[in-house]
Parts: sequence; C-alpha cells; structure tokens
Amino acid sequence: MERIQLSAPCLFGLEGILASELRRMGAEDVRPDNGRVDFAGDLNMLCRANLGSRFAERIQIELGRFPAKTFDQLFEGVKRLPWEQWIGKKDAFPVKGWALESKLFSVPDCQSIVKKAVVERLKQKYGIGWFEETGAVHQIQFSIHKDEAALFLDTSGAGLHKRGYRPAANQAPIRETLAAAMADLAHVRGYSRVYDPMCGSGTLLIESALIALRIAPGLGRHFAAEKWEGISQEIWRSERQRAIGMIIRDNEFEAFGSDIDAHSLELTLENAHRAGVKDRIRVQQRDVRDFVPEGEKGTVLCNPPYGERLLDMKEAEDLYRILGRRFVKKEGWSYYIISPHDQFEQLFGSKADKRRKLYNGMIKCQYYMYFKDGRPAKKSGTVRR
Repeated sequence: MERIQLSAPCLFGLEGILASELRRMGAEDVRPDNGRVDFAGDLNMLCRANLGSRFAERIQIELGRFPAKTFDQLFEGVKRLPWEQWIGKKDAFPVKGWALESKLFSVPDCQSIVKKAVVERLKQKYGIGWFEETGAVHQIQFSIHKDEAALFLDTSGAGLHKRGYRPAANQAPIRETLAAAMADLAHVRGYSRVYDPMCGSGTLLIESALIALRIAPGLGRHFAAEKWEGISQEIWRSERQRAIGMIIRDNEFEAFGSDIDAHSLELTLENAHRAGVKDRIRVQQRDVRDFVPEGEKGTVLCNPPYGERLLDMKEAEDLYRILGRRFVKKEGWSYYIISPHDQFEQLFGSKADKRRKLYNGMIKCQYYMYFKDGRPAKKSGTVRR
C-alpha cells in the first residue's frame, strides 16, 4: 500500500518528544500540532508506532480534511473519502467525535451525518443495502474545529497508555504516557539509578525501566488493527520481532521505590512483574520524610499528591516543604517533580533549574527539574541507551 497519512494524539506538552520519537522510528513528514503529531508512513510504520510509542495516546489513520459549515458539506465531504480501502462488508464502524468553535456544534447530529455518509459510500462500493457490522471494529473519529472537519480511523483500540501491566493501581495513578515523558525528560538511560520515594503503584519506576531496557511499551498488548483484513499478520509479526530484537538487558539500570503504604509496594512489584522488569526494581516501606540520597548517583522522579484527591491543600503544601528538605543538592543526584501548585518552588525552597509545562489528564502542571551541580556525568565511551 502507498504511504499513509497518520496522526498520534497526545497529552498537551508532549508534542515535541513524541515528534522526536516518531522520527527515530522512521516516520516521514512529522508535524507537531496542539495535542497531536501528524506523520506519514507505510503499514509497517503504523504497526511500529502502536507497538513502540511511549508518548502517543493512540495511532490514527487520517482519511481527509475539508471545510464543513453545513450538514450538507459534512455529508458530502465524508462520502468522498475512501472508506472501502479499510472497512469491509461485515466490519463494524462506530462513530464518535467532537466539535469546537464551529457552526456545526451538535455532536450527536454530526455523528449521525458521518455514519450515514459512510454507509452511503460503502453501499455504492459494495452494492449492498445493509451492513451487519459483526466483523472487526473500525472506530471512526471525527473532529470539527473552526469549521474544518477531519476524519480518522483509530488503529489502537484501547488507549496506548494502557500498556497491560497495570490492571490494578492505587487511588491516583499517573498516566503511563506522562510517566514515560517524565523519565525521558530526566534523561533516564541504561546506566541510571532511578528513585521514587512516593512510588504508589510503581508507574514511574516501570516506565523508566522500559526506557532503559528499550522494551517497547506495546509488546504486552494487542491493537484494534490487528484484526483488520487490510493489514497482514506478517507485518505485525515482523514488527513485534523487530521490537524484541531492540531490547537491551545487559546494562546496570536499577530502580528503587519506597512508599508509606505497604499495599502500594505490593502493587508496584505485581505491575513490574507483568511488565517484565521486576528484576530491576527494589521496594522498601518508608516515609518520604526518611528519604536520604545515598550513593554516588541517583535520578529522583516524583509525582506527589496535589491536594485534590489524596490530601487536602495544606497537607500537600507541607509535603512540598518536606521534599525540599529531603531532596538535597548533591553531586551525581538530580530531582524531577511534577506539580500543579503555582507556589511549588517557594514551598520547596529553591527555584528549579528548568521547568516545563505538562498536563496530567486535564490538570495543568509544571515539571520542575533540579540538576545543576547534580546531573550525573555521562560515561566515557559508547553509551547504550
């Protein structure tokens, strides 16, 4: 098949690192936009991005874009798109989407129009009048923004943040894609020692280990497009084998998690086992007040409670002060903390060396990075990431 136009939605703030990741995978014409990265590639690239992307929420095929100020324009525009290239006679094709700052603002009405237009297109192409929709699911996604419609087919199924290793989590888990981004921005490598003194169900530790060992995050799950007739199983097999061949286990990466809650530590070890990285992770029941940066080097990743669900605001602020006292500046050590609190630096007690805006779901946060006089030096010679 010819080159396919693809799109990868992501959490706001991750567009840049997602674009870099896709380029490393071999994607073409990579174009970051707000909350997504558009790119191009063949069927191998489609499968590779699903298996290997740490930061994308899903991988979509872009069918087309066109002006849509009226329902007639929406209907005709959708009907012109080549749905038969992907959707078979028995396949299911549900529709969902959203509209913003557009004349067409009723999402249910737009859903109905899109569905009707796709049915009419497929009726003409297949010469049949009714679709049983008992086959593989081809989820149609539309967006209408400022009177421009965009139509996509979702290839992922469940969101890509659902790696498959975390069927159970603690009360307020961080999304896996955001945890991976935090580890990436903290320059986690195969020689790193990562610490999370409030590890919860272990997501930051596990995503760090997956990065350090170069384990593709999608190896433990399946995708909607694996059931599509238009994509050969051989392509999926070859891309899985490619991902397996890239795993590196002969490095010194270690991760250490602690938490005041014993059940959280049990979850961490269970999740690490499912992710295939349990041998790299150690846990200890300990209050963050007792954390001490021991050893020659360490990268601390921390997602403390925000005062919205687990703690009230005063308790959260007291905790930030404690972190400032425990996360001391020390050669070989660096600290990375995500928080939505506008006064975090004042409460923590020092200004971050660098900060970056990230979103934890719909919560706008800052990622505070403390590394000057502390960032571990790179090893001499060739470093295997």
